[in-house]
Order: sequence, then structure tokens, then C-alpha cells
Amino acid sequence: MPDLTADPTPGPTPHPTAEPSAARVAALADAMAAADLDRAVQEIQTLHRTALVRGWGIEPGARILEIGCGQGDMTAVLADAVGPRGHVLAVDVADPSYGAPVTVGESAARLGSGPLGSRIAFRFGFDVLDAAGEGAPAGIADGAFDCVVLAHCSWYFDSAERIGDTLARVRPWARTLCFAEWDLTPRAADRIPHLLAVLAQGQAAAYGHGEGANVRMPMSREALHELLGAAGWSAVTEERVDTTGLQDADWEIAICRDMYAALDPGSAVARALRPTLDTLGSLALSKGNRTLDAYVLTAR
Repeated sequence: MPDLTADPTPGPTPHPTAEPSAARVAALADAMAAADLDRAVQEIQTLHRTALVRGWGIEPGARILEIGCGQGDMTAVLADAVGPRGHVLAVDVADPSYGAPVTVGESAARLGSGPLGSRIAFRFGFDVLDAAGEGAPAGIADGAFDCVVLAHCSWYFDSAERIGDTLARVRPWARTLCFAEWDLTPRAADRIPHLLAVLAQGQAAAYGHGEGANVRMPMSREALHELLGAAGWSAVTEERVDTTGLQDADWEIAICRDMYAALDPGSAVARALRPTLDTLGSLALSKGNRTLDAYVLTAR
């Protein structure tokens, strides 16, 4: 197993598209508390995030602000990419007790006590908009970071306006924005169940019934580009990332079904969701549903 405390880029910097070795992915997965529950799943999730980093071209020594870090799946891969001379400030609005069966606080503690811990600082209950108009929260200065990262977190926001405000808020803090999200346009029919599951969760949230949902506001690529422009960012690279093997579709479908089962069948939200969920039920597999493709984007 490779030493994660060692500089991963001795000598010439490798090409950013080079895939990490299986041993390195395994070592990164081991840094996550969720690996104790299902090692194979954690390795697949970790491998996906290494593809995101390659798409962004994160360089050794970079200073990164990661918004919406959650359990830290992306945080671990970012910390590995920046090496011992770099640093990741990972923030999330959630309380450390959020999450099950592993809380975000427990996962952060595992990462922090491991070989990558010295490169990471976690802050939970942290919203970059809390101090809007009153100076940067927590003393963040303009130009403090090389990159701001939002990876698979934008659909957790309550509204497009809040995402736009966040993009504008962090604009002075870094020269590069690194963004990743699922692509709402299904490339093949077997991705449609995942699409229906996230759209149903977004509908439920719009009706004020987002409890238990994993998605609050699914956003298209077109909508994101509008928000980027309004916030002063210009996209410079964008590419599709294959998601073969990821389990997110199964998770979203299960969440969607549980959420619907908890609703009053006669409620307006249940009636509105019925056509989407009936279609989902007719198309979804019991297990092994294909996840929507992802896309990675950099903006300056």
C-alpha cells in the first residue's frame, strides 16, 4: 500500500490525466470511515473522484476551498492531489452529527487522524453566505485559494438563487472554480430511472416535503452556465465523466421510494409525484440501475 504522506509527484509532475494505481485508490478509500461498512463501494466512489480531479487538472501545492464536503470523499482525493505542500479547507453547512450510518463528523475525524490529516481543515456548520456584506467569513481574504471546488453538492442547495449567491461570494477568493455534478440529460435509456428519482425528489422539495430527500434542487447544465455568467465566472473547460459502476442511482431510487411511502396518499405532493413514481417503478431494477453521467467544469 502506498505511503499517502509522501509527495505523490517527486521529480517531473505527471500528466494530469494519468490514472492512479489500484493500490493508491485502495489507500485513499481506507482513509474513509465508510470503507469499514463496504470497502468495494468506497473504492468505486473514490475512483470516480480521482477522475474529477484529473478533469480539473488540480496541481501539487494548490490551496483549495471545498464547499459541501459532506463525508469527505472528495476531500481525501483533493488532499492526495495537492500533496504535502498543498492544503484543503473543507466546509459544509451540516452539523457534525449529520449523516448515517456514519456521521460527517466521524468521517472527518477518521480522515483527520490519518496520513492526509495535516493537509486538511474541516469546518462544519459553515455557510459562506452567513457573513455576506460584512466581510469574508472566518477571515477569508481575496485570493486566499487557487481553486474553489463544488463536487456533487449543488443539488443539495435549496434554490438556484442560493447557488448563484455562493458562486458570486467565492469569486474573489480564487482564480479557478472546479465544479462537478450529474448530467440531467440521460445518455442512454438505462439512466432514466436515476433521472426520474432525482426529479421526483426535487418536486417533493418544491412542495415543502424534502425531508429525507437526498436531492432538493436538481439543476441542468444550462441553468448552471447562466448562474456562472451572472456571478462573474467564465467556463474554460467542460467534459463528460463516465460513471459506470457507481451506486448513486440505486441510492436515489431507494430514497425516493421511502420518501413517497411516508407521504399522505391524498396529499397534493403525493398526487403530483404519482405519474413520475409510477413510471420509475415500471423502469427501475431492484438493483444495478445505471447512474447518470457526470460532468466536470472549470471556470475563471
